[in-house]
Amino acid sequence: MAKESFNWKSLFINEEGTKSQESKVVQSSGQIAGAPDNKFPTHTESFPTNSLTNPFLNEIFEVYDKGFESLNEAGFDFFEMYKSVMAVGVTNPQSYQMAFTMGKTIKSDLTKEFLLQKGSFYITEIEKVFVKYDTIGKAKKADLDNSITKEKYNLSKNISELEAKILDLQKELEAKKMELQKVDPINMEQLSEIQLKMEANNLAKEKIITSINTVITGINQYLQ
Repeated sequence: MAKESFNWKSLFINEEGTKSQESKVVQSSGQIAGAPDNKFPTHTESFPTNSLTNPFLNEIFEVYDKGFESLNEAGFDFFEMYKSVMAVGVTNPQSYQMAFTMGKTIKSDLTKEFLLQKGSFYITEIEKVFVKYDTIGKAKKADLDNSITKEKYNLSKNISELEAKILDLQKELEAKKMELQKVDPINMEQLSEIQLKMEANNLAKEKIITSINTVITGINQYLQ
């Protein structure tokens, strides 16, 4: 029976303390439980640096690799066969024979059919995890796409409203400029009338004051 949970760290959600938990769950791939004297070569799959265009590729592959390792059970099964063959040479027929022979020393009833069955089991379990995180990723992408679309719509709407307000203000500004240009012509006649009346007021005052002063001077001069 496989472990109930992969205990893999999340591919899309940051979780505190996952590394310490994984270290407790994952067994050492270099030694088979119950057979401390039998050592198998270890091999960790990696991607060539010059072929990496996705900065998360190695990190996520490590998640899958550790998840694969966490499924390993005591004794010899497909996992130990896989590790040994990958280390010695996946295209070398002798690596398969050597790993199978060593496996027989640990599990005497080891068969090809058993290894193939366990290999299918690992693939099935990995596919389950892939579907889980693929679903999470698609959901998060959809949420973000919707959020982006909504934000862009709201901003575009605000921009349109502001542009409309600016256009209205520009029209109002031009109207005010035209009103300003009309102020003098419209009021020029009234201004001119007021100015003439003020001048007439000054002249009338001067005239009457002059006449009165003339009479006052005559009185002082001609009356004893």
